[in-house]
Amino acid sequence: MNLFEPVVPEEKQHPLFREVLNEPVYKQTHSILNSWGMGLLERNGEAKKFLKEFQTTFNSSFWELYLNQAFKELGYQIDYSKASPDFNLIGKNNRRISVEAVTSNPRDMEDLTSNKIDDDFLDDSTLKLAGKIRDKHTLYVGDGKKKHPYSSLEHVMGNPFVLAVAPFDRSFSQTQNNTAINRVLYGLEPPEGYHTRQKAVKYIPNRNGKSVNLGIFTNDSYKEISAVIFSTTGTFGKAVAQAGTASFVRATRLRKMGIVEFLAKEGYDKLGRSMNEVSEGYTVLSERFFAGFDICGHDMFIYDAPYHKETHLDGLQIYHNPYAMNPLNKEDFKCREVVHYSYDLDTEEMLIEYNDNALVSRNTVSAFA
Repeated sequence: MNLFEPVVPEEKQHPLFREVLNEPVYKQTHSILNSWGMGLLERNGEAKKFLKEFQTTFNSSFWELYLNQAFKELGYQIDYSKASPDFNLIGKNNRRISVEAVTSNPRDMEDLTSNKIDDDFLDDSTLKLAGKIRDKHTLYVGDGKKKHPYSSLEHVMGNPFVLAVAPFDRSFSQTQNNTAINRVLYGLEPPEGYHTRQKAVKYIPNRNGKSVNLGIFTNDSYKEISAVIFSTTGTFGKAVAQAGTASFVRATRLRKMGIVEFLAKEGYDKLGRSMNEVSEGYTVLSERFFAGFDICGHDMFIYDAPYHKETHLDGLQIYHNPYAMNPLNKEDFKCREVVHYSYDLDTEEMLIEYNDNALVSRNTVSAFA
């Protein structure tokens, strides 16, 4: 089944789908996206429905395509015989994990095309993510309306239940990185400095003035959700990067190395901020700071696309719930590229586990990429 063989009239096609379908620069992404969908597109009774949703709504279906390939690369088998939740994973020793995909989508085309970042952008993104996670939590535990909530399904019972979340609420959503999801899950504001504690935020008002609780993983109110998979790089830009058809890329990677290694490779004068003009069309903006016995920081690469390489799993992040009824273990979703976050209940701080050069954000200079 071909994702790009139209099954709906042009006037009903999502504008992003139309652009990917018709623009010559995106033709090379077609085979990539079709390969991501292997298995998912052959699901009994679901393939035609998925194809229609991909062509009319685009983002949520795109996220499922990305996840389908990601789970395979993480070493999981996917049981396509089960229609819900979205992904029923089978790992080593028959370890089973249930995953539901969710996206925060734009209210209208104005949101979708807006490149404006105003004072309300972070709050809007936070509220959308919080609302989507709340809805999926209800779908799992039940509200008396759904006949068979996920928790009642035999193939789900006892499994870790994971939400896979991606922000597509406007074209600049990738610029939020993980600041909004940090607020929703751990109730923490963006850091003001490397050696200062992140400020806590317990709630923010919605458009109606009603308080929306944040930090849902800092208590047992969402204990049914074992973890959240999150990414701002599992977007169309991933396919563009893999196809090698972008013209320009900005990417940020986390850095971590021992002090001896840092002194040997970079030198003491690289502490703090620095800029390196590697060549024409290739600039690296760096920050380095002491973190215990390590030197940590990040590199922001601003360069022509041929310099950029990334794997399918680059940019994937896992947020663990310390109150989970069925928690993930240390081997679940373990991979060099994947960043793991947890919350220390004693210190009320977010902990991060990552490998050197982990990708946390990436933008390609292409429409909506």
